[in-house]
Amino acid sequence: MSLTLGNSENLSVYSSATQIAEAIKTGQTTSEAITLACLRRIGEVNEKINAVFQLQTEAALEQAKQADTDLARGIFYGPLHGLPMTTKDSFDTAGVVSTAGTLGRKNYIPSKDATIVERLKSAGAILLGKTNTPELTLAGHTDNLVYGWTSNPYALDRSPGASSGGAAAIVSAGGAAFDIGTDTGGSIRLPSHYCGLCGIKPTSGRVARTGHIISYDSYDQFLTTIGPIARYVEDLKTILPIISGPDGIDPYVYDIPIGFSEETKLEDLKFCFFTDNDFLTPCAEVVRTVKDVARELEKTGAVIEAFCPEVLQETLDMWLAVITADGGYTKKKILADSGTEQTSKHLKWLSELSMDEGIGKFPQKDFADMFERWAHYQSRVTSAFFNFDIIVCPVSAVPAPKADYESIFEVVSYVGAFNLTGWPAVTVPAGMTKEGLPIGVQIVGKPWEEAKILAVAEYIEKLFGGYKPPAI
Repeated sequence: MSLTLGNSENLSVYSSATQIAEAIKTGQTTSEAITLACLRRIGEVNEKINAVFQLQTEAALEQAKQADTDLARGIFYGPLHGLPMTTKDSFDTAGVVSTAGTLGRKNYIPSKDATIVERLKSAGAILLGKTNTPELTLAGHTDNLVYGWTSNPYALDRSPGASSGGAAAIVSAGGAAFDIGTDTGGSIRLPSHYCGLCGIKPTSGRVARTGHIISYDSYDQFLTTIGPIARYVEDLKTILPIISGPDGIDPYVYDIPIGFSEETKLEDLKFCFFTDNDFLTPCAEVVRTVKDVARELEKTGAVIEAFCPEVLQETLDMWLAVITADGGYTKKKILADSGTEQTSKHLKWLSELSMDEGIGKFPQKDFADMFERWAHYQSRVTSAFFNFDIIVCPVSAVPAPKADYESIFEVVSYVGAFNLTGWPAVTVPAGMTKEGLPIGVQIVGKPWEEAKILAVAEYIEKLFGGYKPPAI
């Protein structure tokens, strides 16, 4: 679906959010036109992929018309003026049902927006609707008892991943300019990989989690970060500064500049890459894609070495040990407070937990022992990668899996390390399988160095062609 408005014959629902926002600002198109186009696109695809709910059609179109009127009067809201977005259903949205995928909240209407939603609206974005997520964001597929299963737009018999699967599915299909996801164990990066998108997990402490179903008040809060999912790297660079910084409520967020004003020279960086973490063997097409990216980075003159420390083999067990250390008490309390009595089959693992034992290798009888082990894990990963600026590796061992994929939790072994350390990581598309499924690569940097990993991701995007729309 193209928007042939004025000088915008090349503008479409598949264009970058940044390009669309600029076209609105300069009068090449209108907020009403792009909002209507996105709503029509949702109407075309949502019956197939089941990604978006609580559509705000009338309110969104009214806001879009007002945005156009105000712009004509010289009133500019901000860098997202009149830009239509969706947001993951695990975020509170004022006046709009916010279920977090659990039955007890199927009619819950918050009175306030989550901090990131408020910031995006203040920058001019218009909320179209909420995107599907597994119950409490705690599963490897996007499926729940409220809205059901979400499909991948590249292959309807495949999963878009989780827990930001609805977000990735609709952005990839052209139904929204961007979405906001959360990442506790790859929940931004994995769906972005499976759906051919760009998605960034910022440094832990970059973005306030106020108003998210799993927030700053959990013992394992360090794992959970918030970041944008979009079709192009430039959109991540546009959106991340808008949602970043302290809000005076989340006590673990810091005001640290992202550093986009500083030029990143790839030839001055020291890279390492690996294709196999020796825990979950990747498919040949994932291996080939990572090697192709490493080969191209070497051509810049940068130093790049093949390196994968043994400590990464412990990632899944350490991650599971952390999230289950309280016997599931924190998550069970959210369910109880929500009034949820029946839970999804994907939360069977949670109902089986007790304080006596988690589901990782580490006994959970001593809560303090888990934190000690976690600190040692962080130290070993830090030491292993100390001499490198950037890590290039798989996001997952496979492209978009089917519902019966047996290793859905094991794929966390490639992404969970950087939740445990809090390091920033971005997914960028770099290839396709013979079946037409996207393959992304993961670019990881040191704390607070999002500008560097996004510069690398942008370079890869240009070389390998970036986002390719699904044929849905």
